[in-house]
Amino acid sequence: MKYLLISTILIFSFFGNIQAQFEFTTINDISHTAIKNQCNTGTCWSFSTISFLESEALRIKGKEVDLSEMFIVKNIYKDKALNYVSRQGNANFSDGSLAHDVINVLEDYGVIPEDITTIKDPDYHDHSEVYSLLKGMLSQLVKDRTISENWKKAYDKVLDVYFGETPISFDYENKNYMASQFAKELGLSHKNYISLTSFSHHPFYSKFILAIPDNYSNGSYYNIPLDEMEKIVDDALEKGYTIAWDGDVSEKFFSSEQGIAVIPEKEKGFNFQKPVEEKEINEEMRMKAFQSHKTTDDHLMHIVGTAKDQKGNIYYIVKNSWGEKGIYKGYIYMSKAYFRYKTISVLLHKDVIPEKVKEIE
Repeated sequence: MKYLLISTILIFSFFGNIQAQFEFTTINDISHTAIKNQCNTGTCWSFSTISFLESEALRIKGKEVDLSEMFIVKNIYKDKALNYVSRQGNANFSDGSLAHDVINVLEDYGVIPEDITTIKDPDYHDHSEVYSLLKGMLSQLVKDRTISENWKKAYDKVLDVYFGETPISFDYENKNYMASQFAKELGLSHKNYISLTSFSHHPFYSKFILAIPDNYSNGSYYNIPLDEMEKIVDDALEKGYTIAWDGDVSEKFFSSEQGIAVIPEKEKGFNFQKPVEEKEINEEMRMKAFQSHKTTDDHLMHIVGTAKDQKGNIYYIVKNSWGEKGIYKGYIYMSKAYFRYKTISVLLHKDVIPEKVKEIE
């Protein structure tokens, strides 16, 4: 079901004796599914990219479907284990991943509906225990000089206990599918998606492996100038395509409670009361923040539209995965300045990519 946004939102709250006011008017609200909650897990990458794929199914087939995030997570844990053991423990093994990893699972395994999973509590996720078990198992395993094939069976059994058993096939709307067939039924193909980034320490109009901790799979990104990346995102949204976004939300001017993400020109005294002048972000500022670790890839979300405030400033409407939290019930209004400063990468459909970017080898 598309989550309908109110076209004009007027919110009042109080900071001392001052009445705070942000007024947003929706410009573009692209079809997307309801807010979900990743709960006590580090799986924003799965929730955001699955939300993106759900919007793709709506756009391509006009079909509303609730896809399983944990099907993706389970398969990524398998892939990470093989990578970790093969590299004798000299690899990242955590609950974090990236949008292109979800697309890799789409290619290798497909997708499944949420309602056919066998997780004991599908409405609440807590991976603290299963992560400790998996990491402990693998850490001990790589200490052994001789490793049998039995570890894979034991590892899979742990995954089955916590994530449910994965069916070979399943019935959905009176038809039987395998996961790969179901993806095709929804019009979803890994070949259709591309990851873009913009960092000046690598040549523009080329591909490179982004050196961030969660890029365990060594995924390559198409590197383009910041202005072009912003324009591609804007054009995509205008044409009805949503965006999977990876970036930094540790900035003190990002607030899920207030539903606002901005980069104010004057930081002192800013308290989310009203729209303010923002910094003009360029490549140099962006690069400096990334190299100093002021910008890290700590969260992924789903851009589903655009809006403007009462001063005419443009914002991206971003669907989060922390439940219906804050003033806007799980949505964030992200300013252009915040996007330019704090974006690590975006993933979107190739149909809205200029030819000169598509031709990058």
